[in-house]
Amino acid sequence: MKNLNSLLLAIIALVNLQRINAQSADRFFPKADLMTIGSYYYPEQWPRQYWERDIKKMAEVGFDFTHFGEFAWSFIEPEDGKFDFSWLDEAVELSHKNGIKVIMCTSTPTPPAWMVQKHPEILMVNAEGRTMQHGSRQHISWSSPVYKKYVERMVEAIGKHYGKDTRIWGWQLDNEPSHYGQYDYSPAAQISFRKWLQAKYKTVDKLNEAWGTAFWSIRYNNFEQVLIPNQKELIAQPSPHAVLDFKRFSADEANEFLGLQYNILRKHILPTQWITTNLMPEHVEVDPTRINSLDFVTYTKYLVAGYDKGTGPQGFRMGSATSIAFANDLFRSLNGTTGVMELQPGQVNWGKFNAQPLPGAVRMWIWHAFAGGNKFVCNYRFKQPLTGGEQYHYGIIGTDGVTPSTSGLEYIKVINEINTLKKHYDANATMPPAYKKRWTAVLYNPDNRWEMDNQPQTNQWDFMAHLKRYYVALKQFGAPVDVITEEKDFSNYPVMVAPAYQLLDANLVARWKQYVQNGGHLVLSSRTGQKDRTGKLWEMKWAEPIYDLIGAKVSFYDLLPDSVQGTIKAGTANYKWNNWADVLEPMAGTETWATYTNQYYAGKVAVTHRKMGRGTVTYVGPDTDDGALEKAVLARVYMQAGIAIEDYPEGVMVDWRDGFWVGVNYSGAAYNVAMPAKGKVLIGSKTMQPASVVVWKD
Repeated sequence: MKNLNSLLLAIIALVNLQRINAQSADRFFPKADLMTIGSYYYPEQWPRQYWERDIKKMAEVGFDFTHFGEFAWSFIEPEDGKFDFSWLDEAVELSHKNGIKVIMCTSTPTPPAWMVQKHPEILMVNAEGRTMQHGSRQHISWSSPVYKKYVERMVEAIGKHYGKDTRIWGWQLDNEPSHYGQYDYSPAAQISFRKWLQAKYKTVDKLNEAWGTAFWSIRYNNFEQVLIPNQKELIAQPSPHAVLDFKRFSADEANEFLGLQYNILRKHILPTQWITTNLMPEHVEVDPTRINSLDFVTYTKYLVAGYDKGTGPQGFRMGSATSIAFANDLFRSLNGTTGVMELQPGQVNWGKFNAQPLPGAVRMWIWHAFAGGNKFVCNYRFKQPLTGGEQYHYGIIGTDGVTPSTSGLEYIKVINEINTLKKHYDANATMPPAYKKRWTAVLYNPDNRWEMDNQPQTNQWDFMAHLKRYYVALKQFGAPVDVITEEKDFSNYPVMVAPAYQLLDANLVARWKQYVQNGGHLVLSSRTGQKDRTGKLWEMKWAEPIYDLIGAKVSFYDLLPDSVQGTIKAGTANYKWNNWADVLEPMAGTETWATYTNQYYAGKVAVTHRKMGRGTVTYVGPDTDDGALEKAVLARVYMQAGIAIEDYPEGVMVDWRDGFWVGVNYSGAAYNVAMPAKGKVLIGSKTMQPASVVVWKD
């Protein structure tokens, strides 16, 4: 394992080197600007005579920037090799005339019809073997060498045309690069996957060893025999090791596709112009932690579309408080800089059901983005479309083209509020000591998520729900949270939570031990340490690599049907579980914090805690539905560490940023925010009603 650890350290060093330029992405955004606000506009979708009126209206509303071109390839290159920027030049000049900066986009999600007709091999193929057709977006294969050639030519042309244009603020590559929950099984992807495997394993023997292909006689004689693992084409389940590698490949393919565009643009654009893309946090086929080729990464967020009913009877009109919060803490933590490139502007058209947001909710979302450290917020879109696939999707301006929608009025209000807040900005403000002492890392690796999504072992296992049970508790404690990857320095954080960290190696366990011995407080949870990085079970006792760290053995795990409840006792409190439970056997010197109280192993240990050096390690065996046990365990960890915590109700979050405290209320009841007597409310009221905000300074 020594050689493997050396290789991993080398990879980490390389990734850090690749991100050196991105570390200074903060330079693009003056701190005194706090957070700027803009809106998408599509000049190609509206008659020319409306452009001047619409862009002037954007300026009147108070928008600082707009966003052009991510779906406009057929207008930029109407015929093969013939580029037309005249219409876009006109729109850019109108924006400049009205004091609005421009984010320019590459149009790679929407290739023109002439290209697809000429080169159908650029289309992606889904798991059912269906070749996608022209008529929507993101229907092409990132692996297609033909498509990449067209991308290179188009990006080169737009980069040369606008690269030295000071009216351009920054650049967005593609738009929500993904295949919307699907994977690409095209011939081009198949060829690229084999090349990826060959680069990783060098020889087919090493691939056979890593994938355990002796099982079911899957063994390969050469890389040409390897097929993308596709459950739709297999009688039984595919190799889990192959599935894990395919998901890694797919994420790397997206990163390579974006990096291709980045490198072309950087040759032509001004150093003051930044380059990003926007990802959807819940879409697993493209993971932000693997995007290391840009200046920074932004996110898309829609909270009210019927998928998350939030908290309380009107929660479906506000969404979950963790939705924006988790995206903030993940994307900001990648390199310290992020923004919301696409935020829901009101009612949408594509959800399970498309409710009206509660009055005030849109304003609350914008302020929540501010609280999470975002440099800008851009809403999608300025005008509600009259044609196309999103006719029922709200805009800032309604269907008459002149009247602000209800959410448009909320944007206007926030823009004015932020302008007021700028007057109170203090460049010398520092994070309050009590708040900083609660600073917590949540360790996240998409490999764990992908591996467990493929082998959940129970229909009740949900990796992100499990992670967010801990995350929600941390936010209720008022802890500032960074969702980090292993390449980060652990020593900055008094507390670290690594939920369900199933895949690991000796190097990570050693780093955890060092973190704890130096005074850190580590919390691990069910399924941690079961497998190595390839997804193989260890040839030793179950999860044995973590025994010395947690001071306990994992005897076995249990899973219950959804109609049966397991019970747990911790102190005087009782809890229930039925998703997953690691049954523990503590070693000498390790404390028992909770025990199982039913099933045949009643009296066995559920939660352990031990001291190590100047820190502690806590292991939580069960995964509950309500998160009550997880919250209680975390609270005890903080208490014993001497770290004071808050106790905000579900749906209420309070964060500190740039000298300002920001509270948001996604709950169903009013909440009175406790603040010092000298605290000065700048925005809102100390009593937060549902879907409302308070901003104050101590």
